[in-house]
Amino acid sequence: MMKKRAIYWIRNVEIDEKRWYKEVIKNVRINRLMGIKEKILVVEDDKAYASFMSAILTHNEYEVISAGAGEMAVHMTASHSPDLILLDLGLPDIDGMDVLKRIREWSDIPVIIVSARQSEQDKVSALDSGANDYVTKPFGSDELLARIRAAIRIQRRSVSTRKANVFTNSGLVIDYERRIVTVDDAAVQLTPTEYKIVVMLSQNAGKVLTHEYMRNYLWGPYAGESQTLRVNIANIRRKIEKAPSGPKYIVTETGVGYRMVEL
Repeated sequence: MMKKRAIYWIRNVEIDEKRWYKEVIKNVRINRLMGIKEKILVVEDDKAYASFMSAILTHNEYEVISAGAGEMAVHMTASHSPDLILLDLGLPDIDGMDVLKRIREWSDIPVIIVSARQSEQDKVSALDSGANDYVTKPFGSDELLARIRAAIRIQRRSVSTRKANVFTNSGLVIDYERRIVTVDDAAVQLTPTEYKIVVMLSQNAGKVLTHEYMRNYLWGPYAGESQTLRVNIANIRRKIEKAPSGPKYIVTETGVGYRMVEL
């Protein structure tokens, strides 16, 4: 049975949840001017952790807003349009994974999972559902700040890349419009599948893409094991890397997937 969208009644007018959220975010972003502090939404029901993260962020010149439950987090994402969300998974009303999935239906705001769940499967599931990064508790303030900076930087670069139609990364250049790949000004001949992989990784540079996500993107939901993907990655490395065994551009995140390194 299909899940019905949430419907709100405002001044006797029926409002579709997704359309309402998109319109609110559009208006908030239009009204925010250059020079305003980057805004981070902390979604955490543990008051000690919430206070710890808020103190770190405030000290480092971020504007902080907080939510202690999942439903509140979804609504605050729409009404405040944060630059990034720090999301705990163990929330009192709905699981953080469900919060992530709902937000991803209408927004690409960077989301970093901050959770005590440390299993590889939890990390893979969160990344496959649209998380930009995953930090396990306990963590250090320097690590958290570095991951926040990276996620915001990647988001801005992604927007800039989409507008420019060209990706550049320390000698590697991908011209999306002309479908040309060069390394140090030398043309690289890629198969259609190899090119698709390079484009996918470059458009998510700095972000780990899981094996399952990449297989589904390339070959659909009924793709089998990862051997074909590994073969393609190995072939790409031979073509774009000076030292394929010690890759500069495409690195392996053991047990999880692959990442295009920002250089």
